[in-house]
Amino acid sequence: MSLYFKNIFFFICILFTSNNLQSQTPVIDSLKSELDNHNEQDTTRVNLLNTLAFKIYARDLDQLKIYAEESNALSKKIGFAKGEARSLYLKTIYFIRRSELNKAMTQINNSLSIYEKLADTSEIASCYSVIGYILHIQGEFKKAEKNLKKSIALFESLGDKKKILSPYNNIALVYTAQGRKTEALAYYQKCLTGYREQGNKVSTNGVLLNIAVVYSYIDQNEKALPFLEESLKLSEETGNDFTRSKSLIGLGYVYRSQKNYSKALNYYNRGLKICARLNDTEGLYNCYNNIGGLHLDRKEFDSALTYYKKALEAGKALGSKTSTSGAYVELGVVYYNLGDTEKALENLLKAKEIADEISLLITQKEANLYLSKIYEESGNYKEALERHKEYKTLNDSLYNKEQIEKITEIEYEYKYREELENANNREQVLTKTVKATSEDLEKSQRNLFLGIITTLLLLIILGSIIFYLRIKNIKSEAQNIEIEQKLLRSQMTPHFIFNSLSVLQGFILNKEEKKSITYLSKFSKLLRTTLENSRHKTVSLSSELAVIDNYMTLQNLDMNPPYIYELNFDSEINNTNIYIPPMLIQPFIENAMEHAFVNQNDNKRIGITITFENKKLVCTITDNGIGINFESKKNKENKSSLATTITTERLKAISQEFKVHGSIKVENRKIYGESGTKVTLVIPYKLNTPE
Repeated sequence: MSLYFKNIFFFICILFTSNNLQSQTPVIDSLKSELDNHNEQDTTRVNLLNTLAFKIYARDLDQLKIYAEESNALSKKIGFAKGEARSLYLKTIYFIRRSELNKAMTQINNSLSIYEKLADTSEIASCYSVIGYILHIQGEFKKAEKNLKKSIALFESLGDKKKILSPYNNIALVYTAQGRKTEALAYYQKCLTGYREQGNKVSTNGVLLNIAVVYSYIDQNEKALPFLEESLKLSEETGNDFTRSKSLIGLGYVYRSQKNYSKALNYYNRGLKICARLNDTEGLYNCYNNIGGLHLDRKEFDSALTYYKKALEAGKALGSKTSTSGAYVELGVVYYNLGDTEKALENLLKAKEIADEISLLITQKEANLYLSKIYEESGNYKEALERHKEYKTLNDSLYNKEQIEKITEIEYEYKYREELENANNREQVLTKTVKATSEDLEKSQRNLFLGIITTLLLLIILGSIIFYLRIKNIKSEAQNIEIEQKLLRSQMTPHFIFNSLSVLQGFILNKEEKKSITYLSKFSKLLRTTLENSRHKTVSLSSELAVIDNYMTLQNLDMNPPYIYELNFDSEINNTNIYIPPMLIQPFIENAMEHAFVNQNDNKRIGITITFENKKLVCTITDNGIGINFESKKNKENKSSLATTITTERLKAISQEFKVHGSIKVENRKIYGESGTKVTLVIPYKLNTPE
């Protein structure tokens, strides 16, 4: 089997979709008769010439050129721009078929320029499609794709479902040449459906051939066979020698892949005769290339060499880098098998140079494989290793790509089969469609009703969720208020207020005016500050410490001996910049005063230490009293102190709100070899955000 282009035997371009390309003899004869009878040098004659050229192009290229040139000259003479643009477009087809691609590109660009001045969007789109096809033959795949996408976008903007099929087909050709088989099949499927619906046999034929190309690419030649047989049948019905030659070449390839060489050679030779008669350079290249491959398969190297040389000349005449590169690599393989390593090396290097330029992976892979063998046999092991590494990389890349694409082939095959069945049962499908439409209408109405009910249910559920969350939020806020009220009551207990007023009364009765005034001032300040702080969620750490300091001063005014009170905090802490929930610390100091110093009259110490550890604000409250064990024995039936319970509840709520950890821990200092109790508060805090 031929090593290069082993899966390619033709490309078919569908350049026209605006007309039916049946090229029937009666139609052509009628147009000739009408032209003979119309001698006026006017737009009607121009249109007749262009139509004749259009109808006859598949049969007689030389006559196409004659009609197109006469039309062009007359259009210029009478100033008929649209007729001139059309004649240039038709001359483009002539040069494409003659493989004079540079001339073809000049003609189509001139045609495009005129159509742009006329603002004829439809014909502009057609020109972009042809430009894309020419670039595809030249191996300029990126530029080809860009122009074809412009064509498709313009036809889509016009809503032209008929003409858009031409760029669909041509962009599929580009994807096929690049090995993007899945994308190619998707566009070919659109084309096949559209052309069958139009009853356009010639264009349908072209798509059938191109689908066969794709199946050949993925080594599924048995699937390509029915498309080729149908194509040959349509070609004979329409008298289209151009597509007939492609069908014959394709059938030859399929039988060659099955090693039925005599049958394959028969089809190749039949196709070769037609291509020679039509001066179809592209067709000649494919014939020579495939016949050369057949001889290579049979190890008839001299015959293979003869045909591959002819293929190379045809590829050069075609102006196709892809074809030229393919011919070079095949010649390199033949020379290698003939033992002429010098010529093999020369041809393989030329093939690789072109393939590298246009990123043709298959050619690069095959060229590197044989270059590696030649370098190894000549003792150039370093270069042999480099070529082999590149071959392996390309081979793996192609293999992985093919495996991914093969996964989707079953889906596309199903679609193609379904389309073929629908074409044979179109009338039955139409009846089913009418019935299905009626059923769909009823179903749509039912679905609409169900959709409305579903929407209402969703709205009710959503509303319920929102209501639940709102109630939950209100409950949470109420709970926070209740906790804060409890805390306020725990600080301003009736017992504390009564004791404070009793002390004040004693000072007044004893006529200790100075102490009375000081005590009253401290008491009122403490009361005012406590009430003010209770209205805020957070207060500054300095403000909270001021309340505690005021509280201790007030307590010590009537205490003999007074409590020894110490406050320590890290020098790095900015107590005016840190905001904490109010009334967290003072309840534990009051608790120590009430319960810690039972039967202890002197050396009563209360210490507060505030530190900042691992981004946590920690407050430690210690006393040197009796400790919590003694207290618990004395009050077995009592629960935890009110201050501890309330603060624990409050810390839990605040931690959730601030999203900062808060906790409380009460310990007997006996475990540290000391007397008294130690309370450790981890206080949630905020920075510069008073509320």
